[in-house]
Amino acid sequence: MREQALAMGFDAVGFASAATSEAAKQGLTDFLAQGWHGDMGWMAETAERRADPRTLWPEARSVIVLAVNYGPAEDPMALLGHPARGSISVYARNRDYHDTLKRRLKRLARWLVEREGCRVKVFVDTAPVMEKPLAQAAGLGWQGKHTNLLSRELGNWLFLGSVFTDLELAPDAPEVDHCGSCRACLDACPTEAFPAPYKLDARRCISYLTIEHKGHIDRAFRVALGNRIYGCDDCLAVCPWNKFAQRSSEPDFLPRAELTAPRLADLAALDDASFRQVFSGSPIKRIGRDRFLRNVLIAIGNSGASELVTTLRPLLDDPSPLVRAMAVWALGRLDKVTFAEERCRRAAAENDPAVSAEWSSPDRESAGSVCAAADRSR
Repeated sequence: MREQALAMGFDAVGFASAATSEAAKQGLTDFLAQGWHGDMGWMAETAERRADPRTLWPEARSVIVLAVNYGPAEDPMALLGHPARGSISVYARNRDYHDTLKRRLKRLARWLVEREGCRVKVFVDTAPVMEKPLAQAAGLGWQGKHTNLLSRELGNWLFLGSVFTDLELAPDAPEVDHCGSCRACLDACPTEAFPAPYKLDARRCISYLTIEHKGHIDRAFRVALGNRIYGCDDCLAVCPWNKFAQRSSEPDFLPRAELTAPRLADLAALDDASFRQVFSGSPIKRIGRDRFLRNVLIAIGNSGASELVTTLRPLLDDPSPLVRAMAVWALGRLDKVTFAEERCRRAAAENDPAVSAEWSSPDRESAGSVCAAADRSR
């Protein structure tokens, strides 16, 4: 079975019993009790099934846990030094990995059913499965201090999937923690999203804020986002275990040129139709144009590039309050004089509270004096 999985293109495979450790269950309970899941209400709603694989499927006896490497060829953090370009998380620079892995998992599952006459179910993190604890139990790696799975053979860049079966399979020995005293991932986080080693407050995580969070991103985190417009790789990229990471050879995971270092000016010009076209087949498409432009406009506001004012100015009239609000914020960061002038023209007519709040900042006094001067000249 292991040989077959590797022959089908998986990079690591392990076996575990269909059970979750008490430590993993308690970790989930504590995470939810702290409210660290933020907007992700589905985590609380599915907690019972997530905590116990047999609640999800009572007939399950064993879990085959599989990993595919998506290691990048270059340091993904290098793009953070080019603020007029958008930084997209490595995993999202090409096809949606869910589709690629599910196809491969189904092939393995069919082979297993034909060979053993067993029953199976396949999962790729779209169901309430605690794949990282199962992967550690199956010996694939361990959950590091950043809570992600990492491997001594493959580093941090791993997609996980699983095949549940009613077969009784001998489990592999679980992997142990090899992080030692290192805290590189914790220190690298731009928003201090780790309240303690092995603990993540998703509400502060840039990946959560730019992908899962549906509303306005709190002002306290915007500058820290930098030019990260979809996800964040910092805690993964700095891990010393990446010295063993391998460059992915999977065509679906090799970066598309237009998603490797896209110009913020080009992204800000996307309407709904062009957004869908550019990100067809990409996981980015799932968050929709408005949330994506929210992220792009924060990056523009952080760019320091005053020439991008002409790019964001049309978005002050965007139908989406999510977009308008961040266009206002970005304008205030790049050009305070233009911000004040536009505030005089637009603020009183704005009917969305969040957008109005952005017009009230960051410099009311300066904006007010410009409006007063304009009134006197009329």
